Amino acid sequence: MNLFVFGLGYTAGHFVSRERARFNRVTATRQAPAAIDGVTLRVFSPDETDPRIADDLGRADAILVSIPPDSGADPVLAAFAGAIAAGPARWIGYLSTIGVYGDQGGAWIDEATPPAPTHPRTRDRVAAEESWLALGARTGKAVQVFRLSGIYGPGRNAFEKLRQGKAQRVVKPGQVFNRIHVDDIATTLAASLDRPRPGAVYNVTDDEPAPPQDVTAFAAELAGLPLPPAVDFDTADLTPMARSFYGENKRVRNRLIREELGVDLAYPTYREGLRGVM
Repeated sequence: MNLFVFGLGYTAGHFVSRERARFNRVTATRQAPAAIDGVTLRVFSPDETDPRIADDLGRADAILVSIPPDSGADPVLAAFAGAIAAGPARWIGYLSTIGVYGDQGGAWIDEATPPAPTHPRTRDRVAAEESWLALGARTGKAVQVFRLSGIYGPGRNAFEKLRQGKAQRVVKPGQVFNRIHVDDIATTLAASLDRPRPGAVYNVTDDEPAPPQDVTAFAAELAGLPLPPAVDFDTADLTPMARSFYGENKRVRNRLIREELGVDLAYPTYREGLRGVM
């Protein structure tokens, strides 16, 4: 099997690193050239597109898409919808976000819950999901959408900000977030490759939506670092993007990846996940 990856970032890179042996050839795009063992790299950016990508897609049995929409359009479909439709790919995975559900007032939701995006970026995500699923329906290819919750793992976790002295215990009563360890994302993608289902949408998330201040406190205790003082959400020093996340409150179920794909999470809550990245 040959794999083509659009956007070899943190999540897709972890998947490729872990599952490299199952593929004969892995080709991936980045916005700037670099060297990665076992991966053939192509440049794909707003300013430059490697002309060899179309030929690569003509040999790709599986395609993983990890590039977000740009200015309301999906850049991969804008450039390569025809090549993908004409190519041999029998599995296409599109990495999306649970942000498409918007604010659910803290209620439990699953894949049957209609998207209710509240920001332009998540409205664009819904449009991109629909476009990819439409391509699958039109061509008969197995397109799957993976809605990811807050991603963490090696090098990207609560310990990093604590060690840098930049962590805050932001408190907004009733607020919870789901999370997902990057290794559990890789497990889910690998399981889907073995069991393709055209048109599938999966929530890829942990078992326990939790208040963010609890996660920070647990990380500080594990690492033996000072506990940052609690800060009220209204006065917390947050970027506009970070503040917008607090406007959405939901509890996301992951039952479908368990029952349909047989996924057994290695890190079902933030506790196991943080212990695993210490």
